Amino acid sequence: MKRGFYTIMTAQFFSSLADNALFVAAIELLRHRNAPEWQGAALVPMFALFYVLLAPFVGAFADARPKGQVMFISNAIKVAGCLLMLFGVHPLLAYTLVGLGAAAYSPAKYGILTELLPPSQLVKANGWIEGLTIASIILGVLLGGQLVGPAVAPLLMKLHLPGIDNAPDAAIALLVLVYALAAGFNLRIPLTGVTPRPMPRNPLVLLPDFWTCNMRLWRDRLGQISLATTTLFWGVSGNLRYIVLAWAAAALGYSTTQASALVGVVALGTAVGAVVASLRMRLDGATRVIPLGIGMGLLVVFMNFIDNVWVAAPFLVLLGALGGFLVVPMNALLQHRGHNLMGAGRSIAVQNFNEQACILGLGAFYSFSTGLGLSAFAAITAFGLLVAGTMALIGSWHKRNQREHAHEIERLLEIARRDDLHG
Repeated sequence: MKRGFYTIMTAQFFSSLADNALFVAAIELLRHRNAPEWQGAALVPMFALFYVLLAPFVGAFADARPKGQVMFISNAIKVAGCLLMLFGVHPLLAYTLVGLGAAAYSPAKYGILTELLPPSQLVKANGWIEGLTIASIILGVLLGGQLVGPAVAPLLMKLHLPGIDNAPDAAIALLVLVYALAAGFNLRIPLTGVTPRPMPRNPLVLLPDFWTCNMRLWRDRLGQISLATTTLFWGVSGNLRYIVLAWAAAALGYSTTQASALVGVVALGTAVGAVVASLRMRLDGATRVIPLGIGMGLLVVFMNFIDNVWVAAPFLVLLGALGGFLVVPMNALLQHRGHNLMGAGRSIAVQNFNEQACILGLGAFYSFSTGLGLSAFAAITAFGLLVAGTMALIGSWHKRNQREHAHEIERLLEIARRDDLHG
């Protein structure tokens, strides 16, 4: 890998580590304040809100300046969100600001890969970044669970930090330092040599440009399949993080600290699947993983029949592994097609818009259903059937493309096989 790749990975690891630990701390802060259950579920769609609202702008912003600088600014916004939470702003609102930082961060962290590396290394690079991201999810959720748990929280409270009077606040204060560490690595990311594309003076002109980019990816015979797959995967995975916490409480009677370990188990399986995919899959063979999505959806439904942690742990590892093996090659293919069609930052913004809109829609549905009294078991069943059914439709869509547009798909696959072709 080129110089700077591992600096990018390190910065991404610490930023994602803090994101996931903050999610657990925010849930515990809401419970400490006796907030209704739907507010905890609403953290997921609120985090996704700015991904959707600012999608037309953040991609162009990432393309207009060095990616490392964009990542630094994004982490500074996340720090501001943490500080607002500590100063008494409602956790849902403060966490939404952290989501704004994440929305600006994402096009830069993925877009820089296509600027730094040739197509032949994109699957491997995605394996690295997804593997490290998943590792940060595991450690971040575990870190958040421990920071608010009975072993670590009393130690943090003994520090007598000014304005800190409960365990969740102490955890959030510590996570500000983790974001600052990530920002430090952002400053060490080298320039890639790609000429920035300046943003227009009137940002509103980006709206039709974004819509054009969005439709261009949805009309591309390989881009549409990879975009549909990753949109569904992240829409469900983003909400499963909270659903597993709710399921562990309902099925196993677990506390937040105990349940956070099971979220980490799912992420561990995803990391394994991501690494295996990066070693075994090629860019031109990405669509072969579609059947795994159907299996993943069915496994989600089977969670309802598990009430023993010794069965749940290996089951959740398998569930995560299928997801990791599915998303890495599809993500790489989507980045490749987007980079060829419109540029790295804009393509990632389109991807984020679709994926986060799915997270927002499903999360809003789950929060609303929770407010009406829907159980975690019913929500898991609905999510699993949705994944399996939709992945089956995506598979049929791709097979129809292979029948009706065989020459176009072969041309696009040839571009994916070679580092010297574009189109």
